[in-house]
Amino acid sequence: MAESRDTHVVEIPTDGESSNFASSAFAAIAHHPLTEISESPGHLLLLKLWQREEDLHGRRTAALESRMDRIKGEAFQLCCLFFAFHGIFLTLLFAASVVEHERRACKNWWVPSSLSLATSLVLVCAVQMGICRYWKVERRLQRERGEGRALARCIMELRMKGASFDLSKEPQVATKRMKSSSVEIKWRPLRWCSENLITMALLGFTGLVFPACKFILCG
Repeated sequence: MAESRDTHVVEIPTDGESSNFASSAFAAIAHHPLTEISESPGHLLLLKLWQREEDLHGRRTAALESRMDRIKGEAFQLCCLFFAFHGIFLTLLFAASVVEHERRACKNWWVPSSLSLATSLVLVCAVQMGICRYWKVERRLQRERGEGRALARCIMELRMKGASFDLSKEPQVATKRMKSSSVEIKWRPLRWCSENLITMALLGFTGLVFPACKFILCG
């Protein structure tokens, strides 16, 4: 029985074709933007400087993010301390109103109220300082991210254009900031209220606790 076998024809390129392919590959590599940058000292130095600056921007962004997390943790602990103090304070105040004579306790109601008010204001001021630091770091973080994005765009453009890239060009982020300035001024009161919402809530709770002391002792 005759066996049928498939024959595969392998074409071996001639020396002329292989030399043409190699020359075209070398020509493509020679005209590649990265090759042009490596052959131009000015463009190569600019690329290295921008890459180093981009790395610094990334490190500063990570440091600012960790700092914001730390500030949020401190503010949360202060808020927990604020409510824990008032919980213990109101419990002790209610117990004192039951044990002591009603007229005597009602007569001196301003003493625990003043103590509660002073302690609350100290804690609220500490929380507000943390909130101010948080939003200050947040605005700095936004600037760092904007400058980092502008620098990344310039690095990408340099890698794409090669030696034709303008060495006098610098990362620009001021135009976007100027466009958003009018909107920021328009909504500044609303933004201030949103940034200080926690402080306003703590002050409102403090205002409720102050007359509550008289109600507990004289009610």
